[in-house]
Amino acid sequence: TLAAKYRLKGVHLNSRNPEANFKGEYWSHCSISRSCHSLEEVKEKKNNFDYVFLSPVFDSISKQGYAAEYTPEQIRQAAKDGIIDKRVIALGGIDEDNILQVKDYGFGGAAILGGLWNKFDLDHDYNYQNLIEHFRKLKRLAD
Repeated sequence: TLAAKYRLKGVHLNSRNPEANFKGEYWSHCSISRSCHSLEEVKEKKNNFDYVFLSPVFDSISKQGYAAEYTPEQIRQAAKDGIIDKRVIALGGIDEDNILQVKDYGFGGAAILGGLWNKFDLDHDYNYQNLIEHFRKLKRLAD
């Protein structure tokens, strides 16, 4: 596989690509993650992967019309029930305005896409320093 050929540190699976050929010594050093789009899917899949992503936790920044699927109460209850824990990464609509909620909810981390990419204009910005500084700011907020 390409993952083994290039000695990647991880492989991400989703509903379009739900399986990979996990044979050989290489896979013992590789983390395997999975996208989930419901709390039920997290509950079903979480124990089969090193970690899973749950989305959309908040309204998407980069995908128009892709709205949050969960209320704060649903997320808090899922954390109480052990569905959301340190092996579940929040995805969808995360930026400096809500990253502390992600931590408060009990997620193991946050995947930030639109909250970073909207800070950078690929056609005009050639210095990544502002993007790196913004990412560092988000990390400091989360720590």
